[in-house]
Amino acid sequence: MPISAFLSFRPLLPAALLAWTLAGCQTRPAATSMLPASTAGAQLPAEAGATPGTAAPSISAATLGQYLQAVSSDEMQGRKPFTVGEERITSYLAQEFKKLGLQPGPDGSYFQAVPMVEVTGTPSSTMSVKGKGQSLSLQYKTDFVAFTQQEKEKVTVTNSPLVFAGYGVVAPEYGWNDYAGLDVKGKTVVILVNDPGNAGNDTTMFKGKAMTYYGRWTYKYEEAARHGAAGVLIVHDTKPAAYPWSVVLSGATSPKLRAQTANKGADKCALEGWLTMDAAQKLFAAAGQNYDQLYAAANQKGFKPRALGGLTLSVSIQNKLRRQTSKNVLALLPGTTRASEYIIYSAHWDHFGVGKAIAGDSIYNGAVDDGTGLAALLSIAQAFRQAPAKPARSIVFLAVTGEEQGLLGSAYYAQHPPYPLNKTVADLNMDMLWPYGPMKDLTVIGYGQSELEDYARAAAKEQDRYVLPDQTPETGMFYRSDHFNFAHVGVPSLYASGGFESRSGGKEAIARQRQNYTTNMYHKPADQYDPSWDLTGIAQDAELYLRVGQRLAAETTFPQWRKDSEFKAARDKSLGQ
Repeated sequence: MPISAFLSFRPLLPAALLAWTLAGCQTRPAATSMLPASTAGAQLPAEAGATPGTAAPSISAATLGQYLQAVSSDEMQGRKPFTVGEERITSYLAQEFKKLGLQPGPDGSYFQAVPMVEVTGTPSSTMSVKGKGQSLSLQYKTDFVAFTQQEKEKVTVTNSPLVFAGYGVVAPEYGWNDYAGLDVKGKTVVILVNDPGNAGNDTTMFKGKAMTYYGRWTYKYEEAARHGAAGVLIVHDTKPAAYPWSVVLSGATSPKLRAQTANKGADKCALEGWLTMDAAQKLFAAAGQNYDQLYAAANQKGFKPRALGGLTLSVSIQNKLRRQTSKNVLALLPGTTRASEYIIYSAHWDHFGVGKAIAGDSIYNGAVDDGTGLAALLSIAQAFRQAPAKPARSIVFLAVTGEEQGLLGSAYYAQHPPYPLNKTVADLNMDMLWPYGPMKDLTVIGYGQSELEDYARAAAKEQDRYVLPDQTPETGMFYRSDHFNFAHVGVPSLYASGGFESRSGGKEAIARQRQNYTTNMYHKPADQYDPSWDLTGIAQDAELYLRVGQRLAAETTFPQWRKDSEFKAARDKSLGQ
């Protein structure tokens, strides 16, 4: 899970490594595309194949442990893209899928090539702001960070007029347009983090405390580019951002992997970046504006964007580019009677490889993040293969690359789907499951988005568990793991796990364990398999996901987004094609 995403939580597990060599692949033709018989949401089905609550568990902690130990072993070298670790983990996953009798993708391969470019950007040491007798020299890292998605050796923004566009949001469903009447072509837009209502300061706006996609920095860069801006700078504020400046700094100053595009990023803003709160206040003051007053105005409906006092900005970025291809790994269990409709199980295989040694260990194994998701993915695949009743719909098992660098593998799949999106029923995503025993809760990230929550609730009830909405919705966790890229193109997505109330230790015990992981293990070599872990909670989560998938596979209807979800329009458009 990306560092900026880890302001919530997730899971764990063990096993011996096998030979890396892959045997020949079996070819399977692509499934025929046809529109679903019904796209209306339905109650959980009483159809053949639906799993009764009395069914014995199909997934064991022992099986999970074997897979977890394998995928997070030192021999995997931390599973970093473009390294020997990538070759080993992707070969292992493909081999395991083949051993289970799963078919390769529609092109006859277990691999989907994901072209990427690694960009190492070095901005000029200062960002110059001038105009009307004013002059500011903002310092790199102290006052600002800057980067670009344009694949050029050098990007320069010179004397670009500065404008303030509130939150940089265009949301017709909320009657909101921060770009109304504003021409930003060639200009640099300064905008606020999060969305109107700002981390619950006004719960009547947008979704109140819960961040929408409009609050994500990725959206803000996209929207500024759609309006032709030369640059976009987000004002960092710790509470609505939900992470400190150090997190922004860490992410912005590291080499970045990007998806290669045909136009080499020409449709992106030349400049993307962040300003510290202190730098933003200085900038607004130089423009003869008061930050607090502009902030208040931006949180009112009918806000009018405005130029910042005739100020202009200049900065340059020197880039080093390295183009390579990574891989998603996917396998198919064909359906029996509705084989052209698909349910996806997803988890990311990548982590941080071999890096700076901490306490004498330099391998960043990523056992919890996301070895646990991979172990669950393989265990669910095994359970589907061993089940006496085969699914009516096809099941896709997908391990994606580049999650830690910005959900790149899932984004590539969503833009280049091997199986039609309008025939994809749902994505069930697993990222960081907790290895601390059974939980009473099932916490659903992005609760309130889709009918998949109803399926999860029914499966949780079978396990004597209760559904808990995301406890930190203001952090926008729904937009920070691979399920989001499926949601973005309209596919209903579920991202859930236990993690707030332990059956043995209650809420306080699991909170201490999560905090210990966050402080001492997260994105560190210490995130490695521990034989003392209790994996029964992960097995419980994997079993729940299995039951949800079995029920979806037995249906003839498609689960729907809630009427106020920002992803409903994309789904309606997709199904209409």
